[in-house]
Amino acid sequence: MSELAAPLAPHLAGSLDRTSPIPLYFQLAEQLERSILDGALPPGSRLENESSLAAQLGLSRPTVRQAVAHLVDKGLLVRKRGVGTQVVQSRVRRPLKLTSLYDDLARDSREPRTDVLTHEVVPATAPVAVALGVEPQAPVLHLERLRYAGNEPLALLRNWLPERFAAVAADALAERGLYALLRDLGVHMRVADQEIGARLADTTEASLLAEPPGAALLTMARTTCDDSGAVVEHGDHLYRASRYTFELTLVER
Repeated sequence: MSELAAPLAPHLAGSLDRTSPIPLYFQLAEQLERSILDGALPPGSRLENESSLAAQLGLSRPTVRQAVAHLVDKGLLVRKRGVGTQVVQSRVRRPLKLTSLYDDLARDSREPRTDVLTHEVVPATAPVAVALGVEPQAPVLHLERLRYAGNEPLALLRNWLPERFAAVAADALAERGLYALLRDLGVHMRVADQEIGARLADTTEASLLAEPPGAALLTMARTTCDDSGAVVEHGDHLYRASRYTFELTLVER
């Protein structure tokens, strides 16, 4: 188990701007977060005690304590009695774009892996029929997949597609993302309606996602259309709130 070594502390100290209006604790927290996300401080790394860090960085102990507390609140550090402060597995931070979770994880070298739980053609329920623009009870392809980042379960993905996509194979879904397979079929995803919310996990969902029953989950419902305006898929997804966040940029108009 590695510690925050001395060579890293001068680098952090050199990045702090004492003339900036941004509080020093927040600058330090940002630098530590960057070191965690870049892998310089991998999961399991142990930070030196606050007094030692404060002395190395030329900061007060309350400033260091506030920076550490900020990262504990963000879920990047955890305090353990008898062990100290450790880096934990960082959350997946996903921008709100028309991309697939598989592609986003692969791009960030998070080693995506998939268990295909359900792959079957079923009659469309009323809500699914409305989302896909088909008649109620019309045959649709129903998929349910458990997506991992490395060896850690991250999301439970439920999708429904028009019957014309029933040829999308379960073994292919275990190896690649749904959107990549649709692109191979010549589908050009163009626009999606998306809603993000939250709810508590039921017993089955909690077990699959390695969370306690009643844990908070992020939800995302998405209906995607191709460049002709035809509906391609409807998804109802669950994400571990402890390991996953959505990011978006707001622009004043």
